[in-house]
Amino acid sequence: MFKELSGVERVLSGYTGGTVPNPTYEQVCGGRTGHAEAVQITFDPKVISYKEILDVFFSIHNPTTLNQQGADIGTQYRSAIFYHSNGQKAIAEQAIQELENGKIWGNPIVTAVVPFEKFYPSEDYHQDYYAHNSAQPYCRLVIDPKLSKFRSRFSEKTRK
Repeated sequence: MFKELSGVERVLSGYTGGTVPNPTYEQVCGGRTGHAEAVQITFDPKVISYKEILDVFFSIHNPTTLNQQGADIGTQYRSAIFYHSNGQKAIAEQAIQELENGKIWGNPIVTAVVPFEKFYPSEDYHQDYYAHNSAQPYCRLVIDPKLSKFRSRFSEKTRK
């Protein structure tokens, strides 16, 4: 979804927030590394702001489930923002507070806001996974509805 946003230059799937150097998908998926599955987004702040990227982030996943996204359970599926500067940290914390104040979600937001340390790109077969596997049952049942919601809600921010 982030790749469709105007101003997003690169989206790389991978792992961050753990202790094992150069983890594999199998290690991360097994919950043995402390890493979270994540995306690293490079963007042009003149075209799209960090706050706008966070707005998309909070609309495409459930930030209230601890260590879980849908049927995927484990610390590798935790909701987290890995910030690169104190400015990003402040914006992320403010975004969470605004969502909490607006009672957007029925439960408290558990998204962790933690400093970025190291990002490990995932294996090639995980990059652009949806583009290469859109017919897979998981993609059709889980990603397609999220993609439709995203495209409807953020159409003015997507590439034309």
